[in-house]
Amino acid sequence: MDQRPVLVVIEHEHDATGQARIADQLRRRYGGDYDVVDERSSAAGLASLESLRERGLQVALVLCDRPPTSDDAGDPEDAVFSEVKQLYPEAKRALVVDWGAWADRATADSIHRLIALGKIDYYALRPWRAPDEYFHRTVTEFLLEWERSVSAAPREVTVVAERWSPRAHELRSLLVRNGVQHQFHASDTDEGRTALAAAGLDGSAAPVVLLHDGRVLVDPTNTQLADAYGVDTTLGAETDFDVIVVGAGPAGLAAAVYASSEGLRTLVVERESIGGQAGSSSLIRNYLGFARGISGAELAQRAYQQAWVFGATFLLMRELVDLKSEDGWHLLTAADGQRAQARAVVLATGVSYRRMDAPSLTQFEGAGVFYGASVSEARALAGEPVYVVGGGNSAGQAAIYLSRYAGSVTLLVRGASLADSMSQYLIDSIDAAGVRVRFRTEVVDGGGSGRLAWIELRDRDTGATRTEPAAGLFLLIGAEPHTGWLPERIERDQWGYLFTGPDVMESHAARRWPLERQPLMLETCVPGVFAVGDVRRRSVKRVASAVGEGSVVIQQVHQWLATAPITGDPARP
Repeated sequence: MDQRPVLVVIEHEHDATGQARIADQLRRRYGGDYDVVDERSSAAGLASLESLRERGLQVALVLCDRPPTSDDAGDPEDAVFSEVKQLYPEAKRALVVDWGAWADRATADSIHRLIALGKIDYYALRPWRAPDEYFHRTVTEFLLEWERSVSAAPREVTVVAERWSPRAHELRSLLVRNGVQHQFHASDTDEGRTALAAAGLDGSAAPVVLLHDGRVLVDPTNTQLADAYGVDTTLGAETDFDVIVVGAGPAGLAAAVYASSEGLRTLVVERESIGGQAGSSSLIRNYLGFARGISGAELAQRAYQQAWVFGATFLLMRELVDLKSEDGWHLLTAADGQRAQARAVVLATGVSYRRMDAPSLTQFEGAGVFYGASVSEARALAGEPVYVVGGGNSAGQAAIYLSRYAGSVTLLVRGASLADSMSQYLIDSIDAAGVRVRFRTEVVDGGGSGRLAWIELRDRDTGATRTEPAAGLFLLIGAEPHTGWLPERIERDQWGYLFTGPDVMESHAARRWPLERQPLMLETCVPGVFAVGDVRRRSVKRVASAVGEGSVVIQQVHQWLATAPITGDPARP
């Protein structure tokens, strides 16, 4: 029989009048699937955690309340939560407080400090009746987050491949960013060999994808993989829409939700994966409404499902290569020849991380060198030295997440400070997580045999170089807007960002504007073609601002649809 995961409760003696003990509530609700360990002191809790680790048991959740008094040196809660973080990086951790305790300054300070230091995920209110569904909602959300993070849990999809296969990395990254839960087995492990043998593929060198319904895919293309887990990669009979949204990042998804909810026939075309660049963020803590934070992939999947329920059509894994505007219609063509047309287009193509100017690193892409956060690779780097390049929020989030597993994490920043490029809560968390930060430093070389083993760093002030061991290099630097496929008629600045609204009339793009009225705020120099999110010049590079632009643009689309003349149909000669 498989050993069940454990819920650990450390509940010190307190006045329990009218209250059910936390452990009793957990046993009644979750006892069929989890074991509950109940301790009455921090010291006993620490001993239990160490014993569970020695026995090879999984801990899913640790709940610890604050003792009324403590004769121990130091803070016992800090000791408990620090130990959990070391022994069980994926376990969820919460400080239990009484209802209304947030009004107590000492309690509030403890919550703020423990969260800022990354020692707890959030707080939980002590249940005061049985059942207390508000308490159980908190616990259930913690358990869902834990279940999604553990690598050993059964999944709908299993990937078996060589441990440092670049193609396997691409497939796994695609699954993660599209919100598809999966597990990975290296082909030279017992689990990997067993899975390959069961599929009749002993010794396969190519990546193999096994689906829970028995289907087997050998080195599938991105499109084949997407088709396998039920994503549309081809258009149906309908090719005429009111609005086509290009890009399924936060801005594009917001536009899709608002357009489809307001009755517009909406198509969303995405060349890679749902969520865009934000989809690789391990935890976004400052997005409105998610107090505990939410991963970029989870946020994107919720938005995708929301738009789909409203009736939006999605076409994924298709790269667009042309946009023609004529007679009140806009005709979009994909690389495979598929076409769709609409009276309005919203460009939300976002940006890509800039490629590293170090040719020697190219051979290690997917084998130690990763563009983006690539959370799917974090566990494979357990105990190894890891470097993250970048000074923005995405780089900070990646560094904190990797610190759960890596032996050491170093953040390399070209500038002299993080203050102008990173949120303060992330700067504090980086310090608390023990992440080293090196300013005015860049990567100039790297090498290894089959996988990355070392990198060469250069001090930008002195020019001095040094070589250091590195098993992982995560590059989150700069941004390149995906606008090269657009016609020259749609003006952009020298970096490729699209002019919109007032910028159209204040630049050389003004000569392209054909109407008497001024361009709408998010409209490009082609009437009826709008741009939102990171691809737009002067945009604020934040998820919340991208979502805001994606929602606001639909009002402008309505204005365009109400006044735009239709004189023909370019798709039908």
